[in-house]
Amino acid sequence: MVQAVFVKVFTRLSQFSGAVPLEHWVSRIAVNTCIHQISKERVRPEIRYADLSEEEEQVVQTLASSAEDLGPAQSIASHELVTKLLALLSAPDRLVITLMHLEGRTVEEVRQITGWNKSVIKVRAFRARRKLRKHLEQLLENEKH
Repeated sequence: MVQAVFVKVFTRLSQFSGAVPLEHWVSRIAVNTCIHQISKERVRPEIRYADLSEEEEQVVQTLASSAEDLGPAQSIASHELVTKLLALLSAPDRLVITLMHLEGRTVEEVRQITGWNKSVIKVRAFRARRKLRKHLEQLLENEKH
């Protein structure tokens, strides 16, 4: 955030009129930058590698390094990881993924539960899976760095 504030200050230096002290002007830029970042994170939350427990880290490392099945201890951690990733989705996307993939329901059953038509369910499920994959890839990328 500090770097973002410095960049904004230097790029907008020509806008500084001198009517207020420089410290006030810079602090206003800093506050607005932080508020913008907080609202951005609220709209599009992100899971970070540091937010994971040790067991969840092992699951991510196992997923990244091999295609072998997870052991019983890692199954619990993988369930917690899936829960965290699902929390990043919107409520309708989370509902579709939960019903179809975690509970094993058919598109017709989801249609009866939600009242949505079949094409909406299929499109929402496709997009939700893509979002989950993107979040997991970001998590794996963060692990490498």
